[in-house]
Amino acid sequence: MRYIPRVVYITDRKQAVRELHKLQCDVTGVGIMANKAVFKTVKLEGVPTKAANLLKQTFLAKGGEVAVSRGTADLSVKTTDVLICATWKQYRIALAQLSQQPWGLPDIAAAVEQAITRAETPIVREYIWSDRRLALEEGRTLVMGILNVTPDSFSDGGKYNTLDTALRQAEVMVKDGADIIDIGAESTRPYGSEKVSAEEEMERLLPIVEKLVEHCPLPISVDTYKAKVAKEALLTGAHMINDVWGLQFDPDMASVAARFGVPVVVMHNQQGTDYSGDILANIHGFLQKSIEIGMQAGIAFDNIIIDPGIGFGKTTQHNVMVMSRLKELKALGCPVLLGTSRKRFIGEILGGLEAGDRMEGTAATVALGIVNGANIVRVHDVKAIARVARMMDAMVRGEE
Repeated sequence: MRYIPRVVYITDRKQAVRELHKLQCDVTGVGIMANKAVFKTVKLEGVPTKAANLLKQTFLAKGGEVAVSRGTADLSVKTTDVLICATWKQYRIALAQLSQQPWGLPDIAAAVEQAITRAETPIVREYIWSDRRLALEEGRTLVMGILNVTPDSFSDGGKYNTLDTALRQAEVMVKDGADIIDIGAESTRPYGSEKVSAEEEMERLLPIVEKLVEHCPLPISVDTYKAKVAKEALLTGAHMINDVWGLQFDPDMASVAARFGVPVVVMHNQQGTDYSGDILANIHGFLQKSIEIGMQAGIAFDNIIIDPGIGFGKTTQHNVMVMSRLKELKALGCPVLLGTSRKRFIGEILGGLEAGDRMEGTAATVALGIVNGANIVRVHDVKAIARVARMMDAMVRGEE
């Protein structure tokens, strides 16, 4: 074909600028056209119908589109979900106008602008401790190696629950390319695990944390949802907290993390697998609450890392849906940690594979996660997954 037509998928302004420069556009024209080349769809839930009608009119006047429920026009429903479809340019003009309108529209406009700005902004963080540093940079996925010192973890229970075996495994993970070591002393798997007291958890955990801090060059993360355990681990020298209940189980956890000024992973979790409405909306709302709890306690926004909680309170179908829509969490503006390693849903999809035989399935989830915006991946098989991450980083960056 003479003109070689093809569809070009432009997902952010940076990519739009790059494509326009290839055409040797005028510099001023690039700045104007880039905002027209990026198209975004934003969903809002529970918008009052009066506000939704004015929002719709405003975007339609600017050339955008807004979908609302059938009863919105005649006010026969009190609220409606809203789907906004517009270019960056249309958003900027419409949101500026909406910020001057009544019925809560300034707050809606601010929330929409924050969401699309965060979704477009690369995640860059630098965590500095007295004895370590860790950088989250655009285009490089960090690998968190799992070190379970429990007798009953679903995948490797009992393998590393002595001081010598734990230290040797940490050395292997350092050599294999880990960026962080995440150590847990209580299995938090949602099926078949036994609860342990804070005292027993600390008895298993603290001697190993102490030695890891002394001998391992990587930041040490502690996987616990108990504030007492977190406090003692941080006093022993740990560098991060990974809370599978997102600061919402132990009311003292947020203040502990704030006191020590450390990064904290907040994970989505719930009892059971029933959800009212859209599962991503539920996860987003839970994580937003976790962020608010943390910041109210004094945790810096930049110290909060979010985790969608794959495998926790979710069916296999839920997990697949979350994986496919992971990008939606970028609107929260925090680094995304993805923990899929060897999990049950992988075994179920691949015909009943046991935990130790799920490495390829894990690699597939990690690859998709990186495409969809994961910044950190938490895994058992560090060497293989670090290679997957490096390869995916190179391909996702593309011509950059």
